[in-house]
Amino acid sequence: MTATQAKRETAAAKARIVLASGGTGGHVFPAQALSAELVARGHSVSVVTDRRGANFPGDLDVHPISAGTLGRSARTLARGTMENAVGLGQSLRLLRRLRPSVVVGFGGYPSLPPMIAARLLRIPTVLHEQNAVLGRANRILARRVTRIATSFETVSGILPVDRAKVCRTGNPVRPAVAALAGAPFTVPGPEGPLEIFVLGGSQGAHVFSEVIPAAVALLPEQYRARLRIAQQCRPEDLEEVRAAYATLGVQVELAAFFRDVPQRLVAAHLVIARSGASTIAEITAIGRPAILVPYPFAMDDHQAANAHAIDEAGGAWLMPQRGFCASALAARLESVLTLPSLLEPVAAASRNLGLPQAASRLADLVEETAEEYAPRESRAAHDLRGLAA
Repeated sequence: MTATQAKRETAAAKARIVLASGGTGGHVFPAQALSAELVARGHSVSVVTDRRGANFPGDLDVHPISAGTLGRSARTLARGTMENAVGLGQSLRLLRRLRPSVVVGFGGYPSLPPMIAARLLRIPTVLHEQNAVLGRANRILARRVTRIATSFETVSGILPVDRAKVCRTGNPVRPAVAALAGAPFTVPGPEGPLEIFVLGGSQGAHVFSEVIPAAVALLPEQYRARLRIAQQCRPEDLEEVRAAYATLGVQVELAAFFRDVPQRLVAAHLVIARSGASTIAEITAIGRPAILVPYPFAMDDHQAANAHAIDEAGGAWLMPQRGFCASALAARLESVLTLPSLLEPVAAASRNLGLPQAASRLADLVEETAEEYAPRESRAAHDLRGLAA
């Protein structure tokens, strides 16, 4: 260990780091992965979020604050502005008390008040963007933060003036996924089974319940017999989907939720999924070919941008929902069943895109930012005392 590394570890053991996160899974999951890495390094971690994230996973110091969406209507904008103003006051008081070395924002409107408070108190900040499009809250914050961490090589919405502070760290994945990163991909034999894993996101995807069984029904019987499907469905769709598969002679497992997603990704020859940031990060960390069907109503169409990035790099096939029909999917499945070797280069490209050590890379950036701006701590402490007076 070098003297610099030893110094950083000693400093890290005494540091407090605040994570500011929206309450939805896309923000919470990477924040949770980073918190686990930071705690393992000896940091004290506190989380600031809204009511939805109050049950943030892990034994952490969680602080719910007021926050609101800055919608397009005058009424929604006024209400959101008022809620965020309250949240800003709460965040200022909280940060004065905690005195963190750095504040890390993961997007979502609940991250706005604590990140702005950190800026006012001259506390260094790191902004993490999970998607290939800068989110709305992150767009507001990007000019004001110290560093910007991205998951994708190219992220639209980042202004040229801010690109110098961009560092690609990847999107942190669960430790269980990182532990299985790069698991060997075995091409199915010409007559062997094809393992398909269907993920519909946190709420499932009704379109998958409709289209996938219908596509399987269009396949010749000898191909259907080779399919092994594990499919996530919405609870209300389970019986209908089970009935649709019942007469097709397909080995299928249906569930509203799978607790062993990392292991199922490893076992899969092909994944059919939405293209949310966490889903993309896990698929590419393990390195599996996928058919990506972006949720068409996602904010700023960020799922389409995510899927385009993976498709263009050769790690998946993009199928927009408007073209995701039984005949199109059946044609894709038949081509894979006829020539399974098509999957191998796609799996390799997916694996090359993955950054399974993203939590470690992001933690490094957070530590470096805190260390680089450490001389400002005395000035921040002075400001804190002045505001507290």
